[in-house]
Amino acid sequence: MLCPWLVFLTLISSVTAVDTLVNLDYSVYDGRALANGITQWLGMRFAAPPVESLRFAAPQDPEVTVGVQNATQHGPLCIPTSKYPVPSGTSEDCLFLDVYAPSNASNTSDLPVFFWIHGGGFSSDSNTNYNGSGLIEAADMSIVIVTFNYRLGPYGFLGGSQVAEGASVNNGIKDMLKALEWVQHHIRKFGGNPNHVVLGGDSAGAGAVTLLLSAYGGRNDGLFHAAAAESQSFATMLTVNQSQFEYDNLVIRTGCAGEEDTLACLRGLNVSTLQQQNINTAFPNAQAAPLYMYGPVVDGDLIPDVTYRLFEQGRFVHVPVIFGDDTNEGTIFVPTNTSSVGQANTFIQTQFPSITLDQLRQINAWYLQPNETEAFPDAGIYWRPTSNAYGDIRYLCPGIFLSATYAAAGLPSWNYHYAVVDPTQGEEGYGTPHTVEVNAIWGPQYVSAAPPDSYFTSNAAIVPVMQGYWTSFIRSLDPNPLRAEGTPEWLDWGSHDDAYRRIYFQTNATAMESVPPTQRERCAYLSGIGVQLRQ
Repeated sequence: MLCPWLVFLTLISSVTAVDTLVNLDYSVYDGRALANGITQWLGMRFAAPPVESLRFAAPQDPEVTVGVQNATQHGPLCIPTSKYPVPSGTSEDCLFLDVYAPSNASNTSDLPVFFWIHGGGFSSDSNTNYNGSGLIEAADMSIVIVTFNYRLGPYGFLGGSQVAEGASVNNGIKDMLKALEWVQHHIRKFGGNPNHVVLGGDSAGAGAVTLLLSAYGGRNDGLFHAAAAESQSFATMLTVNQSQFEYDNLVIRTGCAGEEDTLACLRGLNVSTLQQQNINTAFPNAQAAPLYMYGPVVDGDLIPDVTYRLFEQGRFVHVPVIFGDDTNEGTIFVPTNTSSVGQANTFIQTQFPSITLDQLRQINAWYLQPNETEAFPDAGIYWRPTSNAYGDIRYLCPGIFLSATYAAAGLPSWNYHYAVVDPTQGEEGYGTPHTVEVNAIWGPQYVSAAPPDSYFTSNAAIVPVMQGYWTSFIRSLDPNPLRAEGTPEWLDWGSHDDAYRRIYFQTNATAMESVPPTQRERCAYLSGIGVQLRQ
């Protein structure tokens, strides 16, 4: 005779997504149906707690639980770098995901799935816990959305030979793959189609999209079928051996240097003790700590080489793609008091320590002319010029390179230039800053941080425009067929004389444009030195 618990599991195994109760084989979760016709399941485990012996380890399957688990609250976020004590609402036990689906979906609905990867430089939580309701409503209740956490800083990206040999490197990326595998196994229970999964992400999340596109040298494991990257980030990427300084410094700071097994010592530390020493330090040959020190490393397997080289060699998954950027990608990163060429070059070299003097000289000639015609409150005259250079090196030029690479391979490839200016951000000199378009894509009332006020007023009209293109891409793998009425056709990147096409987003003035010749010239140079910069 079957035990009552097994009978219960059998009975709910065929329940459709319209029921809040979902059986994931290892656990049963009960979500919440909202009045807007959308059901959400929050805080579901997709991997075992990465603590104690699993600290620094690749993600493992979640353990089986007995009884119904509550899925009405987000799980804790992963612990960021350079925050002590451990911030409220974060935990080392953080591998949870959320699912949003139309309440009338069933396990045979086969709805397209949007898989969102948050940003934050692989060191902090940014764009997390977004509410999928706005996008689902914009898609006529015809998509499913998955958001999730991945490990950050040393918890997810500690390098060094001891970690590679005794644990695992690149665990933050492996967490993403684990969540994608979860989607393959379980998303039908929420109405989703595992054969129609679209990656999305911004900043480091968009950088992660490019890493997944080139994972294992472009091996296609069928985990996703299209990708939309917003402000794809090409940061400095070290090898396992080059990242040894991260490990050694952490061992020294935590008092583990006297132990024979330093990795076991790090694993045995109380999380508060470890977090107190979770800080950024300078790259070798650099003069100061970078914005983000921890990140993916070239391990010869999951990440076989730096990103530029992998795409140059054609080692990437062939799927439809969107890449794009904001006009002023660098303004939120460069110190506003930057007042000299020396300060500007120090900032750039701090982020890209492999840069040479000749390369800096060329960047200075193009970008570093003092900005004396535009005066912003408390800003140095080299703030905006340095921001332009940094934005091109890390974000804009990689996006142009990727769009061109996909187009050259004969694949569907679209690019965008987002130029919507919030009045307050414009007056302060930030222009159209890094990843501000997430407010338009998700809807300003559905993001987790405070959006610019104008997205509810003077810039509100850009929201349905962006949502129309994005939901069309999610649903049809093309931003055009289901775009908002009255919006222009978003032409692909093109080829030969028709290449360098991108859409130019402005409130009430969205249109196609061509990448200007000066930007093409600069990006050709900057992408050309990308491998040397270890991007």
